Amino acid sequence: MKRSVLALGLFLLLALTACAPPEPIRIGFIGGLNGRVADLGQAGRNGFQLAVEQTNAAGGVNGHPVEIMVRDDGQDSTLAKSAAEEMVAAKVAVIIGPMTSAMVEPILATATRAGIAVISPTVSTADLTAKDDLFLRVMADTRVYADLSARYNFEKNGVRRVAAVYDLRNRAYTESWLKSFREIFGALGGAMAAEISFESGDTTDHAELVGQMLATQPDALLFVSNAVDTARFAQQARQTGAAQKLLSVEWSATERLIELGGKAVDEIYMAQPFDRNDTSPDYLRFAKAYEARFQSLPGFSSIAAYDATRAALEAMTRGATPGTMKQILIEKGPFSGAQQTTQFDRFGDSLRQALHTVVRDGQFVVVN
Repeated sequence: MKRSVLALGLFLLLALTACAPPEPIRIGFIGGLNGRVADLGQAGRNGFQLAVEQTNAAGGVNGHPVEIMVRDDGQDSTLAKSAAEEMVAAKVAVIIGPMTSAMVEPILATATRAGIAVISPTVSTADLTAKDDLFLRVMADTRVYADLSARYNFEKNGVRRVAAVYDLRNRAYTESWLKSFREIFGALGGAMAAEISFESGDTTDHAELVGQMLATQPDALLFVSNAVDTARFAQQARQTGAAQKLLSVEWSATERLIELGGKAVDEIYMAQPFDRNDTSPDYLRFAKAYEARFQSLPGFSSIAAYDATRAALEAMTRGATPGTMKQILIEKGPFSGAQQTTQFDRFGDSLRQALHTVVRDGQFVVVN
């Protein structure tokens, strides 16, 4: 009798186990969701979320549903570290983010101790290039964008003297970008008339900084800053009647720049990794799904986060675990993306096509 009861109990336990839904896989997103870089972080979060929702709608990862954790790093290293610690405790399979170079160190240090890979959609500082660690990224490093900007503006726009401002609140990116631009522009025969640092915030005196730039009599004003500050700098330059070319960087190339800057940002030049006028079927499907889900058009950070997340999820379908994520991403690529494929080299770096663009009539237009 006891044996029969035990056998029945074992049978019922096995039956219940067989009927239990598959355990979910948890992945995390960390980015700046408030403040001056919220345009980058919120669009990145949307791209991340869309990739997960589409994966779940298609049956998940090998039958396992995907759950998400989203945290705001606040562009503060303490908050970024805390967000990473929460994700380690929740046993996420991978962290997508951060969205700015300044936030990499606290997140990566925490994730590395737990053996969790970090895949950034938009971090591009050259300081992280060719390092054998758990950091991967889908964007090329700053040298690619600085090179394109320096050559285009020297050769096509006739710029010879540039005055620049750069934001110390993301100095891992801005100093890296400016260093590359200075070297390439100088080799072409150009000169830096000024390199002026500032810290972005509510008290930033954009008029004073633009005045300092103009005092050096440059051919062009270069804003190595986020979309909010770039818009403010452009407005101040236009108000003074400055005739100089206006240049910026891929960091500022979001829809927020045009929304805030209005006519003042028309004819501002920048290199970036995204063509909003792409007519390929893959991109049009992505853009239609994104607009339907979020009632807005995608920007470069949303498509980059979507591609980073898709690569991680696809790697998991190919057997990647937290401990083998980087290896699988490197060895099993390339991974399909909404506009470009993602291929990681042995260090986890990626080379994505860069395009030179200008804002015209409120739109980013490819000019190379």
